[in-house]
Order: sequence, then C-alpha cells, then structure tokens
Amino acid sequence: MSPTRPPKPPLSREDEALARHREELRNRFPLPTPTPRKPRKTLGAAMLLVMLSAGLAWVDPAYHSEQFHTAVGERQVLNLADGSRMTLDSDSQASVTWHLRSRHVQLESGQALFDVSKTRIRPFRVDAGTTQINVLGTLFSVSHLTDAVRVTLVRGAVSVGTTADAGHTVQLVPGQQVDVRQNQLQPPLAVDTEAAIAWKDNRLIFYRTPLAEALGQIQRYRKPSIVLDDPSLASLPISGVFDNRNVEDLLNLLPSILPLSLNTEADGTTHVRRKAAKK
Repeated sequence: MSPTRPPKPPLSREDEALARHREELRNRFPLPTPTPRKPRKTLGAAMLLVMLSAGLAWVDPAYHSEQFHTAVGERQVLNLADGSRMTLDSDSQASVTWHLRSRHVQLESGQALFDVSKTRIRPFRVDAGTTQINVLGTLFSVSHLTDAVRVTLVRGAVSVGTTADAGHTVQLVPGQQVDVRQNQLQPPLAVDTEAAIAWKDNRLIFYRTPLAEALGQIQRYRKPSIVLDDPSLASLPISGVFDNRNVEDLLNLLPSILPLSLNTEADGTTHVRRKAAKK
C-alpha cells in the first residue's frame, strides 16, 4: 500500500485570485507558437532561443488597475483583492496595479497606510515619486510631502530606495522612519509610530514639531492655502494633540501659543506672520 500523501495546504486569497485570472492571462499574453526548425542551427541561434525563453519566464504583465482619490477632509479604507488594506488620507491619490508576479501601488499625492497581506509569490511595492518601498507583509505608512517622501514602519520589514540610486537601500525595522529628500535617502530615525499614523483616527499629534512641518500637515485637511510669510518662524516648535476635522480651530489657536499672527483673505488664504511687537 502506498503511503498517504499529506493534504495540500489551502490556497491563500492571493493564490485563489491568481488562479481565477490564470486563463485570462494566458489569453492576453500567449506564449509564441514554436515554428519548425531546420536540422542545422548555429550555436548563436540556439543561445538566442534560450535567452528569449528565459525572458518570457520572467515577464510580469499587468492585468488589472484601479484608481483611488480622496477629497479634502475625506478618508477611505480600501480592502484590496489580495487581502491587503490601504487607508488613504485626506486629499490623496493612488493607483493599484495587479501584475502576474507582483503588486504595485503608485502614491501620486497625499499619504496612505498599508496593511499588506503576505504572499508566497507576489511581492508588494509602493512608488512615491522616485522613492520605492518593497515589502512582503507588514504595516507601514507613506507620506508624499511637498519636498520629501516619508516612510514609517509599524511592524514587519521594508526596504526603501530610490530610482536615482538603485544600488542603495535602507532596511527599516519597526519604530523607524526615513525621509527621501532630493532623491537622497536620509538616515533612519526612531519615532513614535502611534503619533505618525494618528491621522487614521482623525488626530494630529505634534511633539516639538517645526511649525512649517505642522502647517504642511494642517494644509492636507484644508482647501484654502496656508502661507508662511516669515521663514524665520519655520522652526518654531509646536506640541499637542489636535482633531484634524477642526483645523480652523487649530489655526486660530496658534497665535495664543506662538509669537505669530494670522491674516485671512476673502478666498480663505491664511497668511502666517510674526506677531508685531507691542509699542
């Protein structure tokens, strides 16, 4: 009697999705029909055939793409087909593309939190500008700032690099954050990850955060522009926990805790200036 084979492990949601699309992929990306060959072939032709076959084995065609966008003040929690979850913050835009051997997200603007399902066959990659984040399964956030891309790792592991220097990457461990500025990876820093992703719970947490950076975060939840007229105010620190659904209240609070004044135009544009000295 032949030994009983152990049962095969159940397919993951990712593998089931791939199986459903396998026939569609075969029809869309058929392998070339072999043509009869003459008995005599040169060594060069044989080598070329081997190289072409290897190229076909590694092809990674895209077969489905989706676009997502949130308005100012809106947040979306999106359950992706592979079991991953993407949370888009206010005023953010992203596209998700499914490939035969990979999963790609292009974060065009704003910020997002990714809770990535682990899969044996298809890695997950997020692109934000020239920044590339590669991961198998983890929880991390990506913020596409005005002058930088910021990656914060909550759990798991990610590799962060840039298209400008493909050979240089930074491996983050949970609790670390890295910025990419002018296509250059900055040294990783230890951060409070709860504060870094507090936006998902409608909170802004600042701890000695430079005013310019804080205003950039506030701007995400406000349509009219915030203009810092006096650059000397940029590094003033601000601390506190605030509700990002009431950023007007937060703005109006600033003159009471920092030496600045606000001037708001008819269209809602708010200018931040140094408070005039009392005579």
